Amino acid sequence: MSSHHKDLQKLTAAGLLISLGIIYGDIGTSPLYVFKAIVGGHRISEALVLGGVSCIFWTLTLQTTIKYVVITLQADNKGEGGIFSLFSLVRRRAKWLIVPAVLGGCALLADGIITPPITISSAIEGLHTVYPNLPTMSVVIAIIAGLFFIQQFGTSLVGKAFGPIMFLWFTMMGVLGIIYITQMPWVFKALNPYYAYHLLSTDPAAFTILGAVFLCTTGAEALYSDLGHCGRSNIRISWIYVKACLILNYLGQAVWLMQHDGQILDLNKLNPFYQIMPQQFLIFGIGIATVAAIIASQALISGSYTLISEAVRLNLWPKVKINYPSEQKGQLYVPSINWIMCAGCIGVVLLFQHSAEMEAAYGLSITVAMLMTTILVSKFLKRRKVPGYLINLFLAIYLLVEGIFLYGNLRKFVDGGWFTLSIGLILFGVMWSWHTARRIRNRYVKFVEIEDYYDILKELSDDDTVPKYSSQLVYLTSANFNSEVESKIIYSILQKQPKRADVYWLVHVDVMDEPYTRDYEVDFLVPNKLIRIDFKLGFRVEQQINLLFRKVVEDLVKKGEVDITSRYKSLNKRKIVGDFRFVVIEKVLSRSHSLSFYERVIMAVYAQLKKVSISEERGFGLDLSFVTLEKVPLMLTDPETVVINRVS
Repeated sequence: MSSHHKDLQKLTAAGLLISLGIIYGDIGTSPLYVFKAIVGGHRISEALVLGGVSCIFWTLTLQTTIKYVVITLQADNKGEGGIFSLFSLVRRRAKWLIVPAVLGGCALLADGIITPPITISSAIEGLHTVYPNLPTMSVVIAIIAGLFFIQQFGTSLVGKAFGPIMFLWFTMMGVLGIIYITQMPWVFKALNPYYAYHLLSTDPAAFTILGAVFLCTTGAEALYSDLGHCGRSNIRISWIYVKACLILNYLGQAVWLMQHDGQILDLNKLNPFYQIMPQQFLIFGIGIATVAAIIASQALISGSYTLISEAVRLNLWPKVKINYPSEQKGQLYVPSINWIMCAGCIGVVLLFQHSAEMEAAYGLSITVAMLMTTILVSKFLKRRKVPGYLINLFLAIYLLVEGIFLYGNLRKFVDGGWFTLSIGLILFGVMWSWHTARRIRNRYVKFVEIEDYYDILKELSDDDTVPKYSSQLVYLTSANFNSEVESKIIYSILQKQPKRADVYWLVHVDVMDEPYTRDYEVDFLVPNKLIRIDFKLGFRVEQQINLLFRKVVEDLVKKGEVDITSRYKSLNKRKIVGDFRFVVIEKVLSRSHSLSFYERVIMAVYAQLKKVSISEERGFGLDLSFVTLEKVPLMLTDPETVVINRVS
């Protein structure tokens, strides 16, 4: 994997084209609706238009260029980016960092439900200029449904076309902007930060304007999330071109708006983005805009799958079915999330109907995600031994800037912000309950010294009076140290139904902070009788324990370290391999009166989530025909503390 990442870090034409295709969809389609949202129903004035462009330019510079492209892209976890990769880099520094990581992850998932509807609606609504009575809502729903339907087949084929299409899109935006700028070249003075300051200090609707301005940088998180697909150098160089085209287009829209100085326009019908297109080019322009909007949506959908798969491995989300529709690295499909997002996106279209209404719901969740990234990046900089005063300066600037944007977006809460915040809170409830419940359960798991049981396990294995349960018996253990094991495993082998086997195996999985680690350690606790295997798997590696375990056993057999030939005489004579059986022990919560009210609520939520998640054995990719599932109660009260009197 490491050589693959080194290749990605190289600056290549193909790498630049790929990064154009998969990273900038969200940020690249923002000119469709940003100026429309800034001007709203206000009277057009030079102060509003020039101030609006100035705010956009400096937001893109401060937020996207400096914070993400320059600083955050350095936080690369063996070539991977994204909020959970960043969390994996810093989680050892403080336990509370789980909170910003989970909040940020939930906010990004909520953003994935609002972005496809607003970008596709903004593109399709351009048709109103040609066909005023067209029912655009039905078209948008049809496109969204089709987009989610094709996910199950993998998107690597269409993905190859994304780069050239997005290059055409950005070039088109830049050229259209230049055509209008030539009519009023002095519009470049808007890049002076004075105009942004003047607008925000004099306009009574300054915070509402800021909430609209923020929409220009909503795709910045995606820049970092897709670090693994494109590499830092390709992102940094391609961003120069993307930013130039975006600014030229915004300046072109500004010129068109200033040509209507003093007027109040219905920008839903006269979107400045489409107004700067020549009439004969309009249908072609709307077509490219629609394709660009679909590409933007695709990037967010793929990002959501990656986010969920990482959350599952980090034990922050219930185990769900994850498919790998193509051979392409990083290509995955999560059916449950796909259809939840599909329902959510269609719900957004039906609820808000027009992109102008959706603007109010957009931006709030992504501001939260950006604030959480700021906190985690500050910890990463500390780990990198960056001087304290620079870290404090970084925190001061970005907590202030993003805090102001958050306040600006909160003002849109009643108009639609409540929607994404509600989605985010539901997702947070799921992640937090799953994570906390696992910690509560682990508190009641009792471990024993495994050395105390070496002799009896050897004797049981050789005891012909006990019917043989399996030749090779495999238990999944959560014990972090090879000197101990759960008491329930010993109980299962010796008491529940004595299980005689030729060899007992203990398998432990450790999720590592590096994304693609695939290592294992073998410990022969009792040679040829009791063997422990520790898998060290990265948080992006599929946990197919069945295949990995088989591979390890094959290696051990080749090296002569273990003999798995059946001990039954008839089979041993013909050198036939013995049977393997996995035993998965599921811990069921019994009497919960020793839990606090908060913990009881968490465990009740966990119980419901467990019903919809896939089982442990499926989650670990075990062959179900070789698995025995045993349910054991988690005792929350020690029997010795219970007092009862015998009466004669």
